[in-house]
Amino acid sequence: MTDNEFSIISNYMRDNYGINLTGDKKSLVYSRLKSILDKRGIKTFTDYYDYLVNDKTGTASITFIDKMTTNHTFFMREIDHFEYLKTTVLPYIESTTINKDVRIWCAGCSSGEESYTLEMILTDYFKGKGNWDTELLATDISTSILTKAIKGVYTKEQIKPLSEDWKNNYFKSITNTQVQVVDSIKDKITYRKFNLMEPKFPFKKKFQVIFCRNVMIYFDDDVRTKLIKKFYDASEKGAYLFIGHSETLNNIETDYEYIMPAVYRKK
Repeated sequence: MTDNEFSIISNYMRDNYGINLTGDKKSLVYSRLKSILDKRGIKTFTDYYDYLVNDKTGTASITFIDKMTTNHTFFMREIDHFEYLKTTVLPYIESTTINKDVRIWCAGCSSGEESYTLEMILTDYFKGKGNWDTELLATDISTSILTKAIKGVYTKEQIKPLSEDWKNNYFKSITNTQVQVVDSIKDKITYRKFNLMEPKFPFKKKFQVIFCRNVMIYFDDDVRTKLIKKFYDASEKGAYLFIGHSETLNNIETDYEYIMPAVYRKK
């Protein structure tokens, strides 16, 4: 891969998906994409780029983003956010929402650990409190990782951080080493492929909570600024935004109010 080939591919990545590939990622890009070239008999990365931008079926871009995105997550990651959701955010929603409609978006949901955790928290909190609509939206840009999330299959080792109540009530054994999220939780989550770089978000109703954690670390300040504004506009007054602990809005012009590390609120 030449420097020029890396440049055109990294520009494509940023322009279409917001992800900023710095020069030290050249070998990573090469290793992740080389198998596509080999499989399709494409000789150079310049030829591959031409194939990528000219493919009308969408197959090339799906394979590209599946190869290029990092999907690392685990149950109860940054657990303080989930505690704050239970102790502060949900009581606020319960006390201020008239129509019993909870609207939470898990953006960049990866393989589903975060979205299922959120839904289990919602189910526990609103149990016995009437007919609350606790469905949530979970989106990601990767088709393959969304397929995994929808299946909701994990190893018993992966669910070790969860409480025994959750393990017993919200998972079922499918093999000696694997479990699956029960349908009563799975059916409450709408999984969708979605690109956060869309110029405008298409949602009809505004969210009360957005989780977008450890996604913006791959974006530069310009992309982050635009995304945060779209999150702000897609949220109702008083809504909460949760980002990753390795992320901050310090360098971004925004009307979000800082609440605690990696938690912000719309004024």
